[in-house]
Amino acid sequence: MAQRNSLSLSAICLLASLFLGGCVERRLTIKTEPQGALVALNDEEIGESPVTVNFNWYGDYCVRISKQGYETLNTHRELKGPWYDGFPFDFFAQIVNPNRIVDSYEWTFELAPRRQISREELIRNARELEKQLQ
Repeated sequence: MAQRNSLSLSAICLLASLFLGGCVERRLTIKTEPQGALVALNDEEIGESPVTVNFNWYGDYCVRISKQGYETLNTHRELKGPWYDGFPFDFFAQIVNPNRIVDSYEWTFELAPRRQISREELIRNARELEKQLQ
């Protein structure tokens, strides 16, 4: 009988640890110089910089940043997960740590001022493109 109670208690503790384990919160903060630029991740606008968003997946992100008077920046950045987020550590990291894990990242981008093209340069570029099409 004592062995049965011990087994039942062990099973209850195991189930409780599975359901009461900590969670992982993933945050990405994007800053720009100058501030106030419109930021889009994977073609979804997330707000003006500085902006913080929660994310679910690590990997490659398409980043587009635009602000009037500055060149639009189109680039890619990769979010690499921490060591404890890989198998089999991810399971144990969440169970052993009863607190919420906050996995934070910060990216900073510098925007270049928009360059004014002269009339002559615009005509020259148009003629070069015309030659390439022929």
